[in-house]
Amino acid sequence: MDNIRFILIVVFAMLVFMLWQAWQVDYGPKPPVATVTDPNTTNAKEDLPSATGTPAPTETAKQETSAVPSVALPSAKIIKVKTDVLALEIDTQGGTVRNLDLLTYPVEKENTVVIRLREMLGLPASEKNLAPTRLFDSNPDKLFVAQSGLITEGGSTGAASHHTIFNNEKDSYVLEPGQESLTVPLTWTDNSGLVVTKLFTFKRGSYQIGLEQKVQNNSAQPWTGRQYSQLMRVPYQDDKGNTFIRTYSGGVIYTEEEKYQKVDFDDMAEENLNVTIKGGWTAMIQHYFAAAWIPPADQENHFYTKELQNQHYVIGAYSAPVTVPSNSTVQFATQLFAGPKIQPMMENIANGLELTVDYGWLTIIGKPIYWLLNQIYNVVGNWGWAIIGVTLCIKLLFFPLSQASYRSMAKMRKIQPRLKEMQERFADDRPRFNKEMMDLYKREKVNPLGGCLPILIQIPVFISLYWVLVETVEIRQAPFLLWIQDLSAMDPFYVLPVLMGITMKIQQSLNPAPIDPIQAKIMKMFPIVFTIFFLFFPAGLVLYWVVNNTLSIIQQWYITKQINEAK
Repeated sequence: MDNIRFILIVVFAMLVFMLWQAWQVDYGPKPPVATVTDPNTTNAKEDLPSATGTPAPTETAKQETSAVPSVALPSAKIIKVKTDVLALEIDTQGGTVRNLDLLTYPVEKENTVVIRLREMLGLPASEKNLAPTRLFDSNPDKLFVAQSGLITEGGSTGAASHHTIFNNEKDSYVLEPGQESLTVPLTWTDNSGLVVTKLFTFKRGSYQIGLEQKVQNNSAQPWTGRQYSQLMRVPYQDDKGNTFIRTYSGGVIYTEEEKYQKVDFDDMAEENLNVTIKGGWTAMIQHYFAAAWIPPADQENHFYTKELQNQHYVIGAYSAPVTVPSNSTVQFATQLFAGPKIQPMMENIANGLELTVDYGWLTIIGKPIYWLLNQIYNVVGNWGWAIIGVTLCIKLLFFPLSQASYRSMAKMRKIQPRLKEMQERFADDRPRFNKEMMDLYKREKVNPLGGCLPILIQIPVFISLYWVLVETVEIRQAPFLLWIQDLSAMDPFYVLPVLMGITMKIQQSLNPAPIDPIQAKIMKMFPIVFTIFFLFFPAGLVLYWVVNNTLSIIQQWYITKQINEAK
């Protein structure tokens, strides 16, 4: 019993240490990323998708320029768009979406309690980045953009790709109060009569951007081409750098056949993705936020990835070829999602999009826990109390198992003096000691594994809850009480980690102490070690452990009292 419990604690300590190492890999110092001065022009054509029958990128480039030999090419400009939840830029060179800010999600949040305390103590104000979180970024060091366009098929000319310069009369668009939608049009034409119109549609309160590409063929020849949409970025790096969390950042795809699949940057470097499927979507995700191109569900799409120079990676999809006869019109459509990973919202946008909130192999357990967390929040209106409610519900669910575990520990604690006496009596005869110990277990009806097996059964649920709290964007910057104004950040005064250490020490005192003095000394250090680790954990996670430990102490104390009073 002592050895098994000791092994469990050591394994848990190793998991925490591995978490720290993983955090260093993802968020520790990294070598500088190679950058370019202008991502729109350097190696400009290698980022175009290449479909069967499509001219090579260099040939396509020649066609675009030779199609208008007598017309001066317009210069690109930046169009600013603002809604109630988004502020972004659209580059008229291809209609690329860039510099997209999530207006209701600041990078950091001011803690009013900390501000007042600093003022009282005469300390300088802390420097907080209160700017909105930037998802798409045109900065070469943080490059992340959404590109779209058309590629020609079967010798057709006049492809309006994301390198083509479009026309637009206005420099800015604003969704005014009372206005429910906003449309931004871009147009391009060549000297043969082909007209391409790109329409971006924004809606109030929505992180979806509708894109419609209309091809009007006024030429004498049929035009054949495909629509493509892709995301290009450099590997994601968290500027905040103080989150003791490891989460996945990179590409993902979803298909009805294969479901949710990660395609990280190493995968893109090793092999280009090459999948043709009906429906689905492609995305780039990071902690709390995601961007995804979502073509029509009934459309056949070809998913692809590319590794470009300077650590640029592309993931996207293009449609099946469509022929537009002379003097005819066709419309291509797709949707761009760029925003927070709020599961109920994403479920209504596309099938499987909510899976970007990644619980890994424990998704089957994590999703019900998130549902419960959300339901409790809808009642109490506070994510801190919702965490406490979920902790209480899980504790009630496992009450019989915990009761069996604590009863076994209480019985072990009761016979501990006799075990100690036996150990001293048979100090030189280890086999005899083991035999006498097992006989004692049988006489007292004590199962030495009874305290460990119920804990092992509960571990997957606890890990799932951990990932739910880590991945839930609604908890990001959510206030609880008093000084805890951000459940996703560390406790600024370290009160919760200290309370966690105290509750762990109390709980340890209720357990039977190891007979081995070396093990006993090591276990006494665990509350201190874990307190130090938990200093850097988000307050929401520490709150869970404090409440869980407190409930365990109450339950274990009551059961131990019953066992001790029994004759």
